[in-house]
Amino acid sequence: MKPSRSTLSVRARGLAACLALCSAGVLAQPAAVALPKVGSCPSGYATSGNYCVPGSGARFAVAKVGSCPSGYSTSGNYCLASAGARHAMPKTGSCPSGYSTSGDYCLSSR
Repeated sequence: MKPSRSTLSVRARGLAACLALCSAGVLAQPAAVALPKVGSCPSGYATSGNYCVPGSGARFAVAKVGSCPSGYSTSGNYCLASAGARHAMPKTGSCPSGYSTSGDYCLSSR
């Protein structure tokens, strides 16, 4: 069965929207995930046992080691990503391929 013009038009609009969002970096934002609890949870997270779980709209957070990396701000014992921040992880040894050093962290190149 051949798709109708309206089906193709909807698909084309969806693809165009995805490309626009991807190129704007909207889909590249690091996702908020549960974290081991160290002191109080970062802004946007709630305590669940020994973890901090993200609420709706929570930003990506990483445990604070020294100063927060570029694009992150302090929230208790965590660093919270700002809009457009690259993925960060605590640095242990050399950063992996596709990451660069930012203080005590490795930041994705995008």
